[in-house]
Amino acid sequence: MENPFKFGTIVEEDYFTDRVEEVAYIMQFVRSANHLVLISPRRFGKSSVVAKAVKQSGRKYITVNLQQATSVSDLSAKLLREFFKVHPIERVRHLITHFRIIPTISTNALTGSMDVAFQPGVDGTVLIEDVLSLIEKAHSEDDRMIVILDEFQEICDLGTKLDKQLRSIMQNQKHINYILLGSQESMMTDIFENKKSPFYHFGELMRLGKLPREDFHRYLSERFSDCFAENHDELSKQILDYTDCHPYYSQQLAANVWQIGVLQPETSDPVHKAIEHIVTTHSLDYERLWMNFKRTNKWILQRLVSDKPLQSGEYRTSTIYSALKRMQKDGYVIYSDHYELEDPFFREWIMTNNR
Repeated sequence: MENPFKFGTIVEEDYFTDRVEEVAYIMQFVRSANHLVLISPRRFGKSSVVAKAVKQSGRKYITVNLQQATSVSDLSAKLLREFFKVHPIERVRHLITHFRIIPTISTNALTGSMDVAFQPGVDGTVLIEDVLSLIEKAHSEDDRMIVILDEFQEICDLGTKLDKQLRSIMQNQKHINYILLGSQESMMTDIFENKKSPFYHFGELMRLGKLPREDFHRYLSERFSDCFAENHDELSKQILDYTDCHPYYSQQLAANVWQIGVLQPETSDPVHKAIEHIVTTHSLDYERLWMNFKRTNKWILQRLVSDKPLQSGEYRTSTIYSALKRMQKDGYVIYSDHYELEDPFFREWIMTNNR
């Protein structure tokens, strides 16, 4: 029996959880000439929602994660490599001849995949302009390409004034829809809402929150019914109570609970056993994280997991706020209507090991 829950990669088809309204909202932009900016914490399912919407649209698209790019030249190469997956090089070879710096293009004999590289030290600003111009020229008003740039806030570190250059290129393009995703809310908000930013009001701003509890409960309960015929509703409730409807960690916990139900059906409390298993499995990683935190961060995390107020007089408000912002940027803390730990299992580890 196959585990009906999936986490850690882009979730598709039967593994996809609800998000009907969000998918429909994204699709209306995919079908128009507008651009979309999508912001949410890590592991909330941004990439999965966008992937589902663009696939349903039937439009051509490419995706590049800016966190995986090491330079503007590398970003240009990654964009071109993804472009060749959609358009065979034979059909666009005439457009490449207009490049000011010709890339090295090779084919992996084993996988058949295309590899693209530029000579080290070349001007990245020229490369990115040529690549984006190629994508624009290869399409038309009736056949627009969707370009998805994930973790877009990394643009600030990739190259000096890269944001100004990209905006000047993108604003004149008519045959590309851009979907720009980001997990650093403060940085993304500054990029798209600060009037001094080149990308001020570049596209429609959308924020992705946690999944609606009722929909998520129904999703979990339906999939638990095969191996937990009598208590699938209660197990689903326990999981969502523990994860607070966080998409990634709810799927992770559900997958482990399901595994226990199949392999150890006599277990009286499968949710508790699954939590113990996950925390134990990641215990060494959590310990390493904890040892690298500054004393202020450790104090804040302990207050958060115990639901104690941060304004206790032990640290200045400015110190606490700065530390929270840094941990939010690093992905350890998220904010919806309050600050909380991103990982409920790390929260469990802190509660157990730092009493």
